[in-house]
Amino acid sequence: MKRTALTLGAVACVAMLTLTACTSRDGGDVDGDVEDFTLVDAQPAGTEPVDEVTWAIVEGEPATLNPAASANLIIPNLCDNLLSLQPDFSIEPGIAESAEFVDPVTFVIELRDDVTFWDGSPVTADDVVYSLQQSMNPASQWYGAFALVVPDPAAGIVATGPNQVTVHFVAPDSTFRDALAGQGGAVMQQAFGESTGQAVGTPDGGLMCTGPYELEAGGWTPGSEIVTTANEDYWQGAPLVKTMRYTFVNDGSTLATALTQGEIDGAINVAPSSRAVFEGDGAGTLTVGHSTASYSFGPTTANGAAANPKIRQALSLAIDREQYLETVVNGLGYVQKTLVPEFSFQSMVEAEIYQSGYDALAEPKVDLEAAKQLVEESGEDLSDPLVIAVPAGAKEFEQTATIMQAAGKQIGLDLEINEMQASDFGALFYDPAKREDVDFVATQGYLETPGVLGYPSLFVLPPAQGGIFNWSGYENADVATHMMAARNAIDPETAANEFVAAQEIYAPDQLQVTLAGTYQLTYLNDDLTGVTTSVAAYSSPWALHLGGK
Repeated sequence: MKRTALTLGAVACVAMLTLTACTSRDGGDVDGDVEDFTLVDAQPAGTEPVDEVTWAIVEGEPATLNPAASANLIIPNLCDNLLSLQPDFSIEPGIAESAEFVDPVTFVIELRDDVTFWDGSPVTADDVVYSLQQSMNPASQWYGAFALVVPDPAAGIVATGPNQVTVHFVAPDSTFRDALAGQGGAVMQQAFGESTGQAVGTPDGGLMCTGPYELEAGGWTPGSEIVTTANEDYWQGAPLVKTMRYTFVNDGSTLATALTQGEIDGAINVAPSSRAVFEGDGAGTLTVGHSTASYSFGPTTANGAAANPKIRQALSLAIDREQYLETVVNGLGYVQKTLVPEFSFQSMVEAEIYQSGYDALAEPKVDLEAAKQLVEESGEDLSDPLVIAVPAGAKEFEQTATIMQAAGKQIGLDLEINEMQASDFGALFYDPAKREDVDFVATQGYLETPGVLGYPSLFVLPPAQGGIFNWSGYENADVATHMMAARNAIDPETAANEFVAAQEIYAPDQLQVTLAGTYQLTYLNDDLTGVTTSVAAYSSPWALHLGGK
């Protein structure tokens, strides 16, 4: 799960054929009843070639394009994954023809024999071993997905044939296969990576991958833009757009103006606050797709009131979710009960078990009297204000903090808002010193691939077991036992039942107070079509089918 602070109907579905998953907002789908609109997860493929498209990256310029070290929307168009994530969040073969456990602790990857890197050299088992070992590095964003792999590089991930890789585990891991559909399964060329070293993915170092677009030498101008060109020999067919030019615009109103006036052709994850502008007369159209993203807040300390579940439960009871939806996400969201959103498990084998477990959780409600009682029962010293950290200039998070502050006032809690500069706010997630004078942090996060264990593990498990955001010191032996049993399960039904049992225990503790699930918002010029418009864009080549109408 990426945790960050940035961040009608049947006829359209039929027209989009296999590239699309869409659902009419009729109150009967998993997202609940908010407003009537259509959810479209991929647009019809383009049919006409286009010389150049200018695309805005709303999260800002990435620090690197190395898939082992970063998650951003440019990488999926450059580096293919072993498995292919579809717009509906299902998984199909990718560079790997198959990738399966052959026994509880042995996973075998069989590679296609027709995939080449940008320089024309074939992908080999050694390239895959190299790539997976990069993701296995503790510094990698995807390290958690490899936690149960045998740690010895010579024994854990090995080439067992020219097109075969075998991964050995210390214990069964029900989450590993799904992770290969994300950037943890991205494939880079070993020879290029070893010769380039730490500079891989930087403006000077570059990349060597297999994706539909290529980063050529000099293509990245720091502080300005990243320019990529079509891979004419791409194994799934050359893209129609010859040049993808990425620019960085993280101010919502500035971006909305540029998009609607046609100065920029498209953007993913545009601000919901600009909905009225996007739905008015302009150069393009706003598309709403399924997402796993949600807004929430959680404790940053193991001491004091924020670490007390009664205080978090009280704040949850004091916040009107429907008001939040209208105020912060402009109606482009839904009430979400807990950490793991429903779309994350809809394509999984035991989806019915996960859905039943989710449905059994209590609906968020407003109950000020119960909230006041919890505050009184907490026994906390509330003489000093509780500090909420948000990134300066981020409208949705400023609104979130203001709503929290007003809710707290109604139940006897004094909340103070600390608008932190971007660099300090980002450091808060990795530097304990930055959290010393902070009690809560408001964030938005999303899951890049199907699965239910990854995100809650960050909060409910001890740090040594992957709970890197367990800043409140949460400990529950039953939760840890069920979570690990779910991960170690060798059959999907057991994994599902164990997770549901864990969720039933940890959800009431509000380790993250989930305020709203949100949709994926994509704006695209009306002359273009073919973009993946669900959250799958973060892990798949979303511009592969982009082109003219």
